[in-house]
Amino acid sequence: MDVQEYLDRIGAARPPVPSLAALRELQRRHLETVPFENLAITLGEAIELGEEALSGKLVRRRRGGICYELNGAFAVLLRALGFDVRLLGGRVWRREGGFGPPLDHLALRVDLGEPWLADVGFGRFSLRPLPLVDGAVQDDPAGRFEIRAAPRGDLDVLLDGGVVYRLEQRPRELAEFEAMAWWHSTSPRSRFTGGPTCSLATPGGRITLAGDRLIETVAGQRTERRLASDAEVLAAYREHFGIVLDRVPRAV
Repeated sequence: MDVQEYLDRIGAARPPVPSLAALRELQRRHLETVPFENLAITLGEAIELGEEALSGKLVRRRRGGICYELNGAFAVLLRALGFDVRLLGGRVWRREGGFGPPLDHLALRVDLGEPWLADVGFGRFSLRPLPLVDGAVQDDPAGRFEIRAAPRGDLDVLLDGGVVYRLEQRPRELAEFEAMAWWHSTSPRSRFTGGPTCSLATPGGRITLAGDRLIETVAGQRTERRLASDAEVLAAYREHFGIVLDRVPRAV
């Protein structure tokens, strides 16, 4: 992976040394430039987790991806910049109740004297790294985050009092997530096969294109409108996310 090319992609300068301030800046810029999106799945494209494939998609093709791609690539960048990074498996809390399957999510532990949670692959989530210790509470533009001890040494991550996901503390390799990446690409139970979504943090909030619904949140005010045609949908991908497509993604 070309580190300078990646830094240019997210509009960030190379930090002189690994630090919490540098991690905060890199995470914020990543979230505001590289969208969380499942378009490959809804276009029938494979999810590939090799370093060259991630670099080609996120950096050279200027696309986004799902958690395995976004946090997998971010881990490569951070390590190249001298950060101590571990990949952690997570289980996402589902709206209908209960956690998803093991390795349902990939997040990053970054050690800077103490452990920090960095996550650029969850959509609406913390804009800043979170202290990854039991009892930690941190206010963020996205809300109030808490870390709580869970069974078997895991840690629960909460947003505004509700559990978001449960993290293992055992370090993983990126290849260990390949089976779940395939499951998320193919299973009718996956939250990614039901239709396309593309979402990006903005300095004032967030913008999301879900199917033909364009949703914008600015300073806490949410607006939503339906796009009238495929041409409008494709134009919205270009204008708001920098993604150029030749056809509209559909549910799998």
